Amino acid sequence: MILLRRVLGDALRARRQAQHRTLREVSGAANVSLGYLSEIERGQKEASSELLSAICDALGAQLSELMRDVSDTLELAELTESGLLNRERQLEPAGVGSGSAPAAEPGESVEFTAPSQRDPEAFGGTVTNFVGVAVRHEGPLKTTLRAQRLDLVGA
Repeated sequence: MILLRRVLGDALRARRQAQHRTLREVSGAANVSLGYLSEIERGQKEASSELLSAICDALGAQLSELMRDVSDTLELAELTESGLLNRERQLEPAGVGSGSAPAAEPGESVEFTAPSQRDPEAFGGTVTNFVGVAVRHEGPLKTTLRAQRLDLVGA
């Protein structure tokens, strides 16, 4: 099951870490306790829209940007869950003709692309666009997916 609070937390943590900022810095700027911000990032607490807005302001990001990132991640997760997107069979390392993904070391990013117009049957219809997915392994229990939009027609 996909939990919105976990996807939101992962997106917030990714933005904070990309800026090389600590929880303490962001919690102070957002006027939220460090412990509560940590729980939000770990997907343990639901954040109100006001709190999300304050955290985004502290990170110098637009709430709409965060929600777009979350939406893209949710879409990819739903496609994977429904069987329309099977990572092992349909995604291949970027720049490689075919095959499965190489094993990534913790902290290493591996880029994937989905089948293009040359292989529309992979999705049971015509693929009008593609999806770019970055997979980041941050240890045995944490993997972060980052995706671009996928358009399906005639599925």
